[in-house]
Amino acid sequence: MKIESRQPRKQRKARYNASLHQRQKLMSAQLGSELRAKYNKRNLPVKLGDTVMVMRGDHTGTEGKVELVDLKRGIIIVEGVSVAKADGTEVPRPVQPSNVMITKLELDDDIRKLTLDRGGEE
Repeated sequence: MKIESRQPRKQRKARYNASLHQRQKLMSAQLGSELRAKYNKRNLPVKLGDTVMVMRGDHTGTEGKVELVDLKRGIIIVEGVSVAKADGTEVPRPVQPSNVMITKLELDDDIRKLTLDRGGEE
């Protein structure tokens, strides 16, 4: 998805109107230092089953598996990241993928293996 403008309103509009295959790319998170060195890539799209560490917000430092990736809303749900409602029940707290770091990859997917084998040109 190529955005021509740097204006925040046009950035938001482009994210809001992005198609699903473009949103997949927007769901990228940075890789941990070991993974970055191993695969020669800086970031990858977050997938179900990845282990991530929250880097921003109230749950900074929390590490857990990705339980849900919602392309429509642009959020992920991480195991162990939840908030208490007024009645005491715990509900998962949505996290934006840009606020997490991938610490362990789920490599069951053939497409992801091919992506990592390509290597980074960065």
